[in-house]
This record gives sequence, C-alpha cells and structure tokens, in this order.
Amino acid sequence: METNRTIGIVGLGLIGGSLAVDLRARGYASRFIGTDKNPLNAEAAGRLGLVDRVVPLEECIEESDIIVVSVPVSAAAGIIHTVLDTFKDKGYTDKIVMDVCSTKSQIAERLKYHPCRKRYVATHPMAGTEHSGPWAALPGLFDARACIIADQDESDPAAVRTVEELYKVLNMRIVYMTSDSHDVHTAFVSHLSHVTSFSLALTVLDKERDEKHIFDLASGGFSSTVRLAKSNADMWVPIFMQNRDNLLRVIDAYMEKMQDFREAIDQYDEDKVRALIDEANRIKKIIR
Repeated sequence: METNRTIGIVGLGLIGGSLAVDLRARGYASRFIGTDKNPLNAEAAGRLGLVDRVVPLEECIEESDIIVVSVPVSAAAGIIHTVLDTFKDKGYTDKIVMDVCSTKSQIAERLKYHPCRKRYVATHPMAGTEHSGPWAALPGLFDARACIIADQDESDPAAVRTVEELYKVLNMRIVYMTSDSHDVHTAFVSHLSHVTSFSLALTVLDKERDEKHIFDLASGGFSSTVRLAKSNADMWVPIFMQNRDNLLRVIDAYMEKMQDFREAIDQYDEDKVRALIDEANRIKKIIR
C-alpha cells in the first residue's frame, strides 16, 4: 500500500479527527494536515496531534492527495465545490475530495454538473458518538461499522478504489447506494433515533422538574435511549433540514406506532400490547 501520501482534513471534529487517528496509526498516509474555521478546534487539533499542521483551506487543497470534508452538511456542498473549482483552475487530475456527511441528495444535486465531479467520492461512514470537537476523536471508532459510498458511478473508478482502500484500512464494511436511497435509509436508522432521543429528553426535562430525581433514578435503559440527546445542534439541525421530506414521513410512521401502543394501553388490551412487543422483537434477528 502506498503510504507516501498527504491527507487533508477540512473540519477537525469527531469524525475528521478519528479518521486521522486511525489512518495515521495504521500507516495509510505519511502526513496529515487540516483546516477548521473554528480557531479553538484548529488549535486543539494541532496540540492533540490529530494533524501535523493546521493550514488555510487553499493550502490544504494544494498539499493534499485526498481531501476529506468533515463539516456540517449545510457547509459541505460549498466547500466541496470550492475544492473542485481549485482542481479545475490548477489542472489537478489526480487529487480526490470525499465527504463524510449524513445527507447526500442536496450535495449531489449541487455538484452534479461540475466539470471535475468525477474527482469527488460521496461517502458516509456510519459511526459516531454524541460528543463533538477534536477532543472527541477516538481510535477504533469505525471498526466493523458500515460505510456507504453513494453514486459511485458518478465518480472516477480509480478515485472510488482509492476511497475503498481507505475505508478498508479502517475495517469498515462498504455498502453502495444512490444518494436518494441513502437519505431515505438514514432517515429511518439514524435521523429518527436522534429526533426521538431529543424528544424523550425534552419530555423528561419538562415533566420531571427535580433534576436530582432524574439523575438518581435514570437506569441504563433510559441513559442509553437518551444518550443521543447530548448531540450537537450545529450538526443535527442542518441534517434535519436537508433530509426534511424523508424525515417527516419517517416521523409520521413512528407516531403511528406510538399511537398503536397508546390505544392498546389505554384499552387495557394486554394481548395487543404483547403482540406489538413480539413484533418488535423481530429486530433481534437483525441487530444482535
């Protein structure tokens, strides 16, 4: 494996930082540079050794073989467009830009007709925690998790192979789908989980005024369910807005199931409640 390469990371938070940690430890690249519009994040990433140097975006593009865009989805398309513009203006034909964003369709639409579109590979490593910032970077975050590569036919095959190699170094399973399909599926398995966790936290905070009781009585089940409510609004507001239509349909479907439980409990219908739980238990065959 060629290791004499430079990785540039735009956005030095949990995902970008964790990528740098493991790619460095596993010898994928010889040099890591980064950029972040937040001066505190930039300084911390340098002090923590996530990157060797923190540089302006233009320098990051010029010096990197692979540019990883790891910023909120509201900013990603614009940054990727800027990177591709630089590729075009400078005549770069061997550099690659990839993103790690949780929504894909709007980014894909904006970049669809860019003359350097083939140098962009759309990806989404399905990994993360409720924490954010360079301090949250973790080794092994991506091991045995799924990574989606979207619209691979729109990218140069050699660029796709390079990105596949990168994610295999991170021990990820690669799944291929279109941007539209990606956004539908992530609305179900990721975005809805965050909405329900935020909602549960709000319900408890609103109705259980004594914070000490929440702390004392919160069991493992509650803590694990509400964990995602600690997630950063700067990240999740843009995701919800960009995946609005899919997420609204998924929320409606979820509320129908909640209503089924409500009606069965209201009517003291033990058989119905049992049937709903038994049906839900089928998830054990899929997720262990």
